[in-house]
Amino acid sequence: MPNYRPDQIQSMIHMLRYFTAGESHGEALVAVLSGMPAGLKIDQAFLDHELWRRQQGYGRGGRMKIERDQAHILSGVRHGITIGSPISVLLENRDWKNWQEALPVAQGDRGKHKPVRSPRPGHADLAGALKYNFPEARYVLERASARESAARVAIGAIAKLFLKEIGIGVLSHVLAVGRASLADEEVPWESILPLAGREEVLLSCADQETEEKMKLEVDKALRTGDSVGGIFEVVAHGVPPGLGTYAQWDERLDGLLAGAVMSLQAVKAVEIGIGVAAAGAPGSDVHDEIGYDAITGHTRFSRRSNHAGGIEGGISNGQEIRVRGYLKPISTLRRPLESVDFSTREPVKAAYERSDVCVVPAAGVAAEAMVALTLARCALEKFGGDSLEETSRNFQGYCEQIKNY
Repeated sequence: MPNYRPDQIQSMIHMLRYFTAGESHGEALVAVLSGMPAGLKIDQAFLDHELWRRQQGYGRGGRMKIERDQAHILSGVRHGITIGSPISVLLENRDWKNWQEALPVAQGDRGKHKPVRSPRPGHADLAGALKYNFPEARYVLERASARESAARVAIGAIAKLFLKEIGIGVLSHVLAVGRASLADEEVPWESILPLAGREEVLLSCADQETEEKMKLEVDKALRTGDSVGGIFEVVAHGVPPGLGTYAQWDERLDGLLAGAVMSLQAVKAVEIGIGVAAAGAPGSDVHDEIGYDAITGHTRFSRRSNHAGGIEGGISNGQEIRVRGYLKPISTLRRPLESVDFSTREPVKAAYERSDVCVVPAAGVAAEAMVALTLARCALEKFGGDSLEETSRNFQGYCEQIKNY
């Protein structure tokens, strides 16, 4: 057997890989997605609509009036179909024209640089400046900014198109903004589905009355120069049992999803199913009782509830996967908190950059992308296939297996 290095083995295990590059005020964002099978039709309008959804929401800032994100595919797609090679996507930053002298790639004029002179509490500013030995936080802000999530949404849309081919849909909705929240009950897929088709996106809440209360929370934060966070939930509908595994700690589906959603800017906690409430409840109220009846979905095994959020033992169990992200308030405030000047070390107010007041719905769209990328990776690891036809054939064979179990 060849003597592979651990990193080589890891790259073979992870059939679907992706990364992003670019800065908030740089010329463009770039995303690369490797491992997508050949033969997948790419719907350009769908990709651009997903990017549009990320830019919407009540409480967004001035940057969204500048950017009109469109996915410019550079490679991996020809005649509208994936060809098996890495897919690279470019997103132009229209704001670049206002920053190209301040942030040139070449040496340029240092006098036109726009330093971030005092770190913002809650942001990566200070930790990043210390880590990379920067004298101020401009370069930290540029990469740590949530602008980067647009690149994830672009390739996440491709993952969604792939999942659609095997009957899986991924969408999000907002459960809470500030102190305004929905009653603690499971919102059905049929109520979430229309939210993605709205022509005007406010706060992506399935209940109109609660959404109005959420708007009041945003209005209050805007009046007081503050910001507000909240909770979003991503739902994956139509996921078959068997994605992920309990066999290794880093292959558990719940761990992969938690890490993917937690990787988004400003997410400070992730919950699967009723994870938080389950910690304080007796087992008889938590675990989903099992039945056996007519085929619904992929199998004849059924559940009376979905407290587990569709995952047991690190494996999808055939129910909807439900993942909640807890988003802290944006750390850039129009009424800045106390900080320290990088140069003088004297007390000052934290730096202010144009920013949003509330981004919970947008974070939900970015989390959809991360969930879709994770599920697509796990599906490809299980079903394989260099072409979509091969993957679909393997998937259908597995579906027959579990129906006949």
